[in-house]
Amino acid sequence: MKKLKLTLSLLILVGLSSSCDDFLSEVPDNRTQLDTPEKISEILVNAYPESNYMEFAETMSDNVYDSGDLTKTTIKNSQMYNWEMVDDTDRETPSAYWDACYTAIAHANQALEAIEKQDNDPKLNPQRGEALLARAYSHFMLVTFFSQRYNPATAKTDLGIPYILKPETQLIKKYTRNSVEEVFAYIKADIEKGLPLVTSNYKLPKFHFNKDAANSFASRFYTVVGDWNKVLEVSNELGNLPETKLRDYQSYLDEPDYDKGIRMYSDASANTNLLIVSASSIYSRSFASNRFQLTGADRNELFGANTNLINKAFLYRPLSYNGQVTIFVPKFAEYFKYTNANAGIGLPYDALVLLSNDELFLNRIEAHVMNNQLDVANAELDYFLSVRVKLYNPTTDKITQAKVVAKYPVVANEYTPFYTMTDVQTSYIKALAEIRRREFIHEGLRWFDIKRFALKVTHKTYNQADKVLEKNDLRKAIQIPLNVTNTGVEKNPR
Repeated sequence: MKKLKLTLSLLILVGLSSSCDDFLSEVPDNRTQLDTPEKISEILVNAYPESNYMEFAETMSDNVYDSGDLTKTTIKNSQMYNWEMVDDTDRETPSAYWDACYTAIAHANQALEAIEKQDNDPKLNPQRGEALLARAYSHFMLVTFFSQRYNPATAKTDLGIPYILKPETQLIKKYTRNSVEEVFAYIKADIEKGLPLVTSNYKLPKFHFNKDAANSFASRFYTVVGDWNKVLEVSNELGNLPETKLRDYQSYLDEPDYDKGIRMYSDASANTNLLIVSASSIYSRSFASNRFQLTGADRNELFGANTNLINKAFLYRPLSYNGQVTIFVPKFAEYFKYTNANAGIGLPYDALVLLSNDELFLNRIEAHVMNNQLDVANAELDYFLSVRVKLYNPTTDKITQAKVVAKYPVVANEYTPFYTMTDVQTSYIKALAEIRRREFIHEGLRWFDIKRFALKVTHKTYNQADKVLEKNDLRKAIQIPLNVTNTGVEKNPR
């Protein structure tokens, strides 16, 4: 374990934009007392990272290519594409996301401290559950990006991130950079304490850790650590064939209003959307402004009809702002929030879907595969693909083990999670990873699979040699931001 320093500005003060700024800046004796469920709930509104990780996570993945448009070359986009240190604290950067996560954690800890001062009164159980899940979520995302992948064989010595359990009360404090093993143990404890306490009784439940969102996050965690029975346990309420709970792509295709169709993706009314956050973001602009992006020239590599088990056209609808030079699946609709309407001053925002039934369901299928329940997995895969491809035929398109193995043959040393898999399981896991790759395009979740399966990534660049991210490349742990290492925090090894 390594000793490090984190300033209060990194944990609380950077990026705070709510009415809680003054609250967190004052000495404890001058603070407004968090002594009612309503006051504690108010501070928990800010316990979610209001920053967008999706652009930098996606740009590092194999979903992004060189469009060849040299006029769109920017330092930030190039650095992310080449897995370099991003020396930028602006939106859509690792540094901004780091600060936003620790700001969210600070709010969760303030709420938890207030609840403890009231002897963990049972009437505050919903707030306690939300705070624990929110704290776990931000730490999970931080360790996922800034540390090496979870592997129990090395987790004891792998550098994690600081797991902050108490509110800050001094300007400069020495912290211990927890190991990955310690961070995951803390996350698990917070999840398992919080799950029984969370409720869905909110005015806007999709913007809080409601019960379904908590289960979806728990399934993500248990999938990473390979606890398949737990994945199934937290997804039981979803069931095997949730006919009304997955995303309805056909409705987007049928919507004549283009802008409305885009906004439908992150709308709270969509059954699949479980946790949504509004983040200051210009991500939606990147699909026309970035050189390294999903490209029209490479469209068929991801969305060709022969890239799914049924060999039929997808319901996904890639669009373009620039004549197919770069393309995108419409998911993000920017809106502008004025802070001074008269002066025309404000901030751009995107609504981001952080957790969904779609992810929960795919995690459930993976658990069935790893528990050798292949007949169940086939039925679930069959249903999922039936609502993702055009002209699905329930008789001729039925998923079978033979189809999966033939479509996704085992390649030696390609998929290497920390646990063992049979050849048949490997083919299924490869199929699921490819389904996730398309389902969550632009959302950064492909990076999670690249890390946990130790996948190799090759990025091609015009007139340059290929750049390769090897299976166990140290650069898969994003470098700790400069504004943090400048305070004495040890960098990730390179």
